[in-house]
Amino acid sequence: MLRVRCFRGGSRGAEAAHYISSRLGRVFTGWVQRSFQSTQAATASQNTCAADDNKATSPVPKDCPVCSYNEWDPLEEVIVGRAENACVPPFSVEVKANTYEKYWGFYQKFGGQSFPKDHVKKAVAEIEEMCNILRREGVIVKRPDPIDWSVKYKTPDFESTGMYAAMPRDILLVVGNEIIEAPMAWRARFFEYRAYRRIIKDYFNCGAKWTTAPKPTMADELYDQDYPIRSVEDRHKLAAQGKFVTTEFEPCFDAADFIRAGRDIFVQRSQVTNYMGIEWMRRHLAPDYRVHIISFKDPNPMHIDATFNIIGPGLVLSNPDRPCHQIELFKKAGWTVIHPPVPLIPDDHPLWMSSKWLSMNVLMLDEKRVMVDANETSIQKMFENLGISTIKVNIRHANSLGGGFHCWTCDIRRRGTLQSYFD
Repeated sequence: MLRVRCFRGGSRGAEAAHYISSRLGRVFTGWVQRSFQSTQAATASQNTCAADDNKATSPVPKDCPVCSYNEWDPLEEVIVGRAENACVPPFSVEVKANTYEKYWGFYQKFGGQSFPKDHVKKAVAEIEEMCNILRREGVIVKRPDPIDWSVKYKTPDFESTGMYAAMPRDILLVVGNEIIEAPMAWRARFFEYRAYRRIIKDYFNCGAKWTTAPKPTMADELYDQDYPIRSVEDRHKLAAQGKFVTTEFEPCFDAADFIRAGRDIFVQRSQVTNYMGIEWMRRHLAPDYRVHIISFKDPNPMHIDATFNIIGPGLVLSNPDRPCHQIELFKKAGWTVIHPPVPLIPDDHPLWMSSKWLSMNVLMLDEKRVMVDANETSIQKMFENLGISTIKVNIRHANSLGGGFHCWTCDIRRRGTLQSYFD
């Protein structure tokens, strides 16, 4: 998952609806406002999340290898990404809006070329060891196909090179026995789905549902070409105004902006996920699942799981630097909100597409086991105090490519059933 974790969360309802209205007019804005009204009502009363128990949910076919409803049931099968052939994306407007300004020169110089080869080699070794550890813990591991991401491609609307297949969490969302392919929002990730097609076809042939969201054209109109970002101060100001580099020209979303808790799925409007994309998901998953927009005090949001990571029934990690505006929804439902400690990663470690808060981007193997960074002793202690055993793995070089354990994986099968945790 590409994880520009430092930038997640941060839309504000009224400002965002006003912004969209000014660009797209009253008709389209109607459902945006209704979405916010729904989210605000949920904050006021947990009954908004109440399920209609009379709604029928399609049963998962017997022996189907795909079945996952949340982030914490016992993990049995997972896709783990690849660092091989990882390329720096071209320095386009959407990349600029989601990266630290101190790295802009890096993107301008190396866009379309390989990330530093020695660094990638170390990341490959770290992820191989991570896979070995998962297998020793009894988890089946699948890997995407290696692809040459340096090849230039052209559509009627743009030209680009590729990036990688490192973060399956960004492009794949499993809801029950359905695999949903996200449309993505970066031009460098337009063809990323190709690395996963072999695996998904195998799952489909074994009974899984397979849905591909509408593929955006990624024409210039999808992006605010004059997005006025020059500094950290700009980021905070734009976030406060509910302004993002992606427009509402067509639906777009990254799967990593969604996080699951049974019948309730939470999502943020971000630099890569727009309201049209959220509305597509809401309609697609209704009536069996309820999609709720939540937002954060975040200077530039992209992907939710280093800002808000649900780790168990009634248990959520909430980034203290990026508080959730709708946190009362969880507290009123009896959930425990935990603020993880400040990350320990050194300031000089390269994080080209992410923030230090990848420390909270953990993978739950079940309610009592978590895969966590071997170097982050503070958060290890936090988990141990919660009665959760830590499986320590070093993926520091893999972090540099934009993700932690949750990002580098997509859980395909967890042993559990569909439940509601907000009734």
